[in-house]
Amino acid sequence: MKALASPVRLKIVDELSRGERCMCELQPLFRMNKSTLSRHVAALRNVGIVSERREGVRSYLKLQTPCILKVFDCTMGVIRAEAARRSKLAQA
Repeated sequence: MKALASPVRLKIVDELSRGERCMCELQPLFRMNKSTLSRHVAALRNVGIVSERREGVRSYLKLQTPCILKVFDCTMGVIRAEAARRSKLAQA
């Protein structure tokens, strides 16, 4: 979960949820230099969320564990349930 605590890493996971992407495609989406983006990718790779393959000089990323996307669905369910509970309390 610590690897997902960064908004940048969440955005990387979101982008990869649509399929494999070249780092060269991801780079323009982030306002940071390539080495900083690479460190974020490495953090996700080190915990097994993202995998990387190379073709020549290009590096391609994909979700190694696509089931991680279920965590987001679950989290949104918890947030919605809590919002509904608070709304009921505010109306009482």
